Amino acid sequence: QVQLVESGGGLVQAGGSLRLSCQASGNTVSINAMGWHRQAPGEQRELVAQITSGGKINYGDSVKGRFTISRDNAKNTVYLQMNSLKPDDTAVYYCYLKQDITTYLGQGTQVTVSS
Repeated sequence: QVQLVESGGGLVQAGGSLRLSCQASGNTVSINAMGWHRQAPGEQRELVAQITSGGKINYGDSVKGRFTISRDNAKNTVYLQMNSLKPDDTAVYYCYLKQDITTYLGQGTQVTVSS
């Protein structure tokens, strides 16, 4: 089993920045990838960013150039630096971890961007 603990969400004005963190604990061997999804009210969950164990990074189209994902393997922690935030970025952000055929999901952290 893997546990994911997220932190760093909150309220920020448009144009501001936030940094999300997600630390994995438990059976953290054979991690294939970690990343972030987000879900706004009434919307489908969408990919924000993912980083694989080999370092390959993917971003959702709506955040390219503004968000940066990084990972500290020694701490089993993934970070999401979010810059130039827009009201459309308002959502619950969920950290996830892929291990073999299993995907673990964090409890989510709210990000609210005011205009």
